[in-house]
Amino acid sequence: MNEQEQPSNMPPGKSEPQWERDVLNRLAFAAVNEQRRARRWSILFKSLGFLYLFLLLFIFASDKIAERGEHLGKHTALIDLQGEITDGADTSSDNVISGLRAAFEDENTVGIILRVNSPGGSPVQSGDIYDEIRRLRAEYKEVPVYAVVTDICASGCYYIAAGADAIYANRASLVGSIGVISNGFGFVSGMEKLGVERRLYTAGENKGFLDPFSPERPAEVAHWKQVLAKVHEQFIKAVKDGRGARLKDNPQVFTGLIWTGEEAVALGLVDGLGNIDFVAREVVGVEEIVDFTPQQPYFDRVFDRFGASVANAMTERFNLQFR
Repeated sequence: MNEQEQPSNMPPGKSEPQWERDVLNRLAFAAVNEQRRARRWSILFKSLGFLYLFLLLFIFASDKIAERGEHLGKHTALIDLQGEITDGADTSSDNVISGLRAAFEDENTVGIILRVNSPGGSPVQSGDIYDEIRRLRAEYKEVPVYAVVTDICASGCYYIAAGADAIYANRASLVGSIGVISNGFGFVSGMEKLGVERRLYTAGENKGFLDPFSPERPAEVAHWKQVLAKVHEQFIKAVKDGRGARLKDNPQVFTGLIWTGEEAVALGLVDGLGNIDFVAREVVGVEEIVDFTPQQPYFDRVFDRFGASVANAMTERFNLQFR
C-alpha cells in the first residue's frame, strides 16, 4: 500500500487524526448526555422525596390542627389503659400520667374517663398512676375521673381504678383479684436426676436469694412471704382509701378472687354498669369524647421497649406482680 492511500476502514475524505478526534468527540458527548440524564433522574427522585415528606408533614399538621379544633368545645376526655401494666409499655406510669395531666390541664375537659382493660402488672407502675390520679383529683376538684372496665380489670389494674371517683363495668367484665403473686420453678430434683452439680458463688450470704437451682431455705421463703404480705397491705389500703364506705364488709374481697361486673357492684368494687358512651352521656353529661391517650413515635417505642426488656430481665428473677 502506498503512503498516500488511506486504510480501507477509514471514512472517505478523513485523515487518520481527524477520524480519531471525531470518535473521541462522540464518546465525550455521549458521556455528557448520560450525566445529564442521570442528573435529571436524580432531581426527579429528590423532588418526589421532598414532596412525600411535605405531604407527611401536611397530614401531621392537619391532624394536630383538627385535634386542637376538637378541644375548642366542652368534652369528655378519654385515656386508654390496655394490656399488662409495665415500665416501657403504653401502660407505663409515665405514659398514662402524661395523658391524665394533659386531660386535666385542658380547660374544656368536663370529666375524664380512664378506659381500662388489663390483667394487672407492676405494683410500682400501678401505685404511681393511682397516686397521681388522687393528686390530680385534689388539684382539679371540678373535674371528676371515672374508670370504665371493658373485658378485665384485675389486680394492678383495679389498684389504679380504685383511685377514680367511680368505677363502671359491663355485667360480664372481670373485676378484682386484689392480691400479689410471685411464681417460679425449682429444678433441684431434676438436676440431681441428671447428675448436674450447681455451683453458686456469692459475696453476701443472701445474694443467691431464692435461686431456683438451689434447695429452698426456710428463712428466705419466710422473708419473701413477708415482702409479699407488705405489698398486699399497701394494695388493700389503696383500695380502702379509694372506695371508702362503698366497699362491702366481705372477707373474700381481698383474697385474690375475681368477680363479674354484676357481682362487683354488689360487693362495692364497682359503682354501676355502663360503657364509655353511657358514662360520657349520662354521668359526665358531655357526649363529645376527645382521646388524650399518648401515642409515642414508633422508633421511640422500639428503643423504650429495648431498655425495658433489659430492666425486666433483671427483675424477672423475683417476678413480683399484681395479677
